[in-house]
Amino acid sequence: MAELATVARPYAEALFRVAQAGKESYNLAAWSDFVSELAQVGDHPEVQAFARNPKVSDSEAAAAILALLKSPLNEEAKNFLAMLIENGRISLLPEIGAQFLLLKNSLEGAADAEITSAFEMTDAQVAELLKTLEKKFSRKLNPAVTVDASLIGGVRVVVGDEVLDTSVRAKLQQMRVALVS
Repeated sequence: MAELATVARPYAEALFRVAQAGKESYNLAAWSDFVSELAQVGDHPEVQAFARNPKVSDSEAAAAILALLKSPLNEEAKNFLAMLIENGRISLLPEIGAQFLLLKNSLEGAADAEITSAFEMTDAQVAELLKTLEKKFSRKLNPAVTVDASLIGGVRVVVGDEVLDTSVRAKLQQMRVALVS
């Protein structure tokens, strides 16, 4: 995966610079939506196989991928996609999307937070948890909440490379380690 990240980085950085210089009609938020959607489409194995098919021309591959996108596109976005297809770089789309999101979050002083809870959380509970977590991590957090009953209770939060695990499962594992050693 390190090779993908290395090859994808210049594409993500160039796209980010274009997005920052964007006009009002196609600003950073619109670019972010486009890149996220493009990463999801590009991650699909059938899309990658279609784009790599030697019987499919570059323009056909671009048209097919464009047809799968819901985001409104400007000429720069279409050119970016055409250039990736022409250079056989469709497999980089998920990594380009991830790196673009990191650049956007860095600019905004934000980070993505993967919150895993033992039980379904209401919007109010998530908002209260976010308020506390934003103080702890000293930045704005963009939450992605999932449910994992194996946690037994509590939550597990991953922000970048930092992990805050207050789940019952983690506490039981800590007790087990303490008792065994």
